[in-house]
Amino acid sequence: MTDNGRLAHFVPRTVSLNPSSITIPTILRPLWLRVLCGVVGVLLLGDALVLMMYGMFNVGILVPAAIGVVLLTMLIWREPISRTLAARPRLRRLWRLGWWLFAIWVVSLLVFWLRIAQQMHGDGEPRPVDAIIVLGSATRDGQPSQTLALRLDTAAEVAMKEPGALIATSGGVDFGETDSEGRIMARYLQQRHGIAVDRFVMEEQSTSTALNLSLSMALLAAQKLPADASIAIVTSDFHTPRAQWIANKVGIRNAHTVAAPTPLSIRFNAWLREYFAVASSWLLREF
Repeated sequence: MTDNGRLAHFVPRTVSLNPSSITIPTILRPLWLRVLCGVVGVLLLGDALVLMMYGMFNVGILVPAAIGVVLLTMLIWREPISRTLAARPRLRRLWRLGWWLFAIWVVSLLVFWLRIAQQMHGDGEPRPVDAIIVLGSATRDGQPSQTLALRLDTAAEVAMKEPGALIATSGGVDFGETDSEGRIMARYLQQRHGIAVDRFVMEEQSTSTALNLSLSMALLAAQKLPADASIAIVTSDFHTPRAQWIANKVGIRNAHTVAAPTPLSIRFNAWLREYFAVASSWLLREF
């Protein structure tokens, strides 16, 4: 055999690296997993789109929308995604890491929701109060949202039982609105529940729960309310734990929370938003 023949004998064969020729473990292979992915994706995205149609835009709505889009994208383009992951080991590792982090986040969210469910009923039995602070929420076209209306209806019940208590309605001006939350809230309580105008102090500058409470207390102090006066903080049930923590931080000595119900249609969106709000408040050292 010649030298050229020997060299030809040892020339390696060309290996095709075309990802389409590789047998790939397809993502979402089991049928039940594809069905689950589709159902959850449609529910999350559908819920978000319906709420957006009513003018609601917040993290508790946008996050489910994003998750729904991701799930449906995985379902529709699972074959191309699988080929891409098979051809790129580093991307495949990042993909797996991302899903592990998502799973950890879901577990933390469920734990948080469990804590919220256990703590969201306020401070038990009603007690005598010297003042009521109603924490603001969204307003639209000069009217309180359903969530805020329920807070105000709950505050009215407390106010009827405590006819001598001052009422602080607290909240700044929402985007696209002319009147502040505080003014809209006071007007609702006067018109819907017949509460006398001289019982109100309106806080119209706040943009957070911490400012709701600190600015409202300053207005109440200007009305000669003692520092150790008994304060009822009326807010939505899911919001009561954080409201109490912040009240303690801003130095309200004798406060308790009163829980208003949250509409079922937005309950889990509100709980999700509160998850991020608690994280934000903790980072900002509001409690």
